[in-house]
Amino acid sequence: MDASDEERTLIQPLVAQNIVLFENGIYRIPSKFRAGTIAKTQDGSAYLQAVALQTRDLFIDADNLQNAQNGDLVIARRILGKRGAPSAKVVAIVGREEHYSIAIIEIKDGERRLSDINTGHPAGVAICAETLASYEIGTLVSINDATQSIQTVLGNIDDPKVDESIVLARYNKHDLFEADVIALAESFSQDVDASKYPKHRDLRHMLFCTIDPVTAKDFDDAVCWNEQEHILYVAIADVSSYVTPFGAIDVEAIYRSFSIYLPHRSIPMLPRQLSETLCSLQPHVDRLSYVFEIHLERDSLNVIKSELYEALIHSHRRFNYEEVDRLFEGTLFATSEIETAIFQSLLHLRNITDRLKKKRMQHGFDFHSQDLIMQLDDEQNLLSTVYAEETPSHGLIEDCMLLANKAAAQRYDRGVFRVHEPPSQSKLQNLYQELAGIGIFVEPKESVHDTILDIQEQAALRGIENDVDTLIIRAQMQARYAPENMGHFGLGFDRYTHFTSPIRRYSDLMVHRLLKAIGSHNKDEAAYVLRNIDALCIAISEKEREASSIEVEFKQRKFARWAQKQLGKRFQARINATEPELTAELHDCIVGAKLYLTSHTLPIMLFDDVRVTIERVDLLTAKIYATVEEKILSDAK
Repeated sequence: MDASDEERTLIQPLVAQNIVLFENGIYRIPSKFRAGTIAKTQDGSAYLQAVALQTRDLFIDADNLQNAQNGDLVIARRILGKRGAPSAKVVAIVGREEHYSIAIIEIKDGERRLSDINTGHPAGVAICAETLASYEIGTLVSINDATQSIQTVLGNIDDPKVDESIVLARYNKHDLFEADVIALAESFSQDVDASKYPKHRDLRHMLFCTIDPVTAKDFDDAVCWNEQEHILYVAIADVSSYVTPFGAIDVEAIYRSFSIYLPHRSIPMLPRQLSETLCSLQPHVDRLSYVFEIHLERDSLNVIKSELYEALIHSHRRFNYEEVDRLFEGTLFATSEIETAIFQSLLHLRNITDRLKKKRMQHGFDFHSQDLIMQLDDEQNLLSTVYAEETPSHGLIEDCMLLANKAAAQRYDRGVFRVHEPPSQSKLQNLYQELAGIGIFVEPKESVHDTILDIQEQAALRGIENDVDTLIIRAQMQARYAPENMGHFGLGFDRYTHFTSPIRRYSDLMVHRLLKAIGSHNKDEAAYVLRNIDALCIAISEKEREASSIEVEFKQRKFARWAQKQLGKRFQARINATEPELTAELHDCIVGAKLYLTSHTLPIMLFDDVRVTIERVDLLTAKIYATVEEKILSDAK
């Protein structure tokens, strides 16, 4: 593994104990040890999630943790010869996981104190009475749990704008970039001079276009379909030409790993000078891109061959999804010769992607997962919510990107793969039991794929396909990044990776670097890209979960603020869980809010539609509590 001068100082004690060996200029860990992160269980024991993802997790008894905490990076010695699950003992804590909590200044039992917003217990920070008295009641602060010190004053709980600060602080995220990062981003010319790239293929004459949400500013991908030759061109923003390994921008990009998308704004992985301008495949300007040229067989749509190269492109039209849907409906009309040609190309391409999806469904799944779109006012109060339905324009772009991602994964055996393992038998049995409770009885078929398709057919007959798909998704393993290929169960692909979004995902940037090294036959560069690939895959998988949690928790806080103004009012909701607690999802003028149901006297089943009264809201934990008043009968069930 690589090591800086500072890291070598930390490694030397481990070398002295023979926990780490230094041979031929390389530090390595002997086979009797494992490096990984601690995942604690409720009984105080833990599992070591090894850095090498293909290695089975090791059980660590509470007495063998050596005070290691959840998330800490440790080295553990395997305990050999012991019967039962493979186990280990912590021998060195290499790094402490930084945990952050949020606390509020409040009056409790007649005294002013600092309380953790999740537990309501004292935050445990040493703070004098004078300092405590200087804060207003309702003031929120972030706390570094390791040092038990106040990091930042976030704002006041009565201010809706503090919600963003809360969710970012919980994961120690920040929006602003350091001065050196901005300076480097601004040092690039904002125009692409084609004469400086003589080795790039010049595709500026080709009719590339982008298709994105109407609010999008970071355009990762552009497509062009050649109907005559049956060739799909997928052009991806060439971020790796601007962001070099271990430069100021790259270090910050690794830390962020993903862009975060909130209803009112985004927090980008890259400085906006790159993410929204120079790297973004904006219309009517020349841009550097990394292009997959995918040749498809006319009848089977199998990939005959694919080429990958650096290119110059010029997007001739920026579409939003709604425009492309109008084109498919016959209500969007061209205003120029170029538009006429692009429109015709997209109509041909839709025929191809519709066929590709039908072919894909033979091995993968079409889950009805709905994205919640939330609209806020200028004060960040909730105005409206709606579930976004996938339309033909979404499907067209999705299948184009899937082809490019599959093609990228075919080009290496070790690197960054997007893996999704099949669900475990225990999770499947839990799913079958839940379904039996609503009258869907599962008879396992020859494969898990066929069994799930049968479940979806039964759900469609009852008109609850979206709800049942949610249960099926819950039973799935979580997709993640791994250095070795394990296939992607949900998509039904033998090999898959993420190639198409390097502006907003660090995984894709890594894939670009690896593919460029492979394409130039530079083995040293490829080895350099892969040197810490195991640890990197773990890190970016964790950062992905963090980004998702921030987006979900922010919306929950907005729902809670809205519900606080609706106390005593009645709304329609649908039961979405009965165990371990009874919860429902609001299905009314506002959709998507999670409700914790505190009392009822009616026989309640999963997916029952009910009328509820909002009784109480806890703004600190963003929980909404309601009472079931009556069931709503439906002829469809």
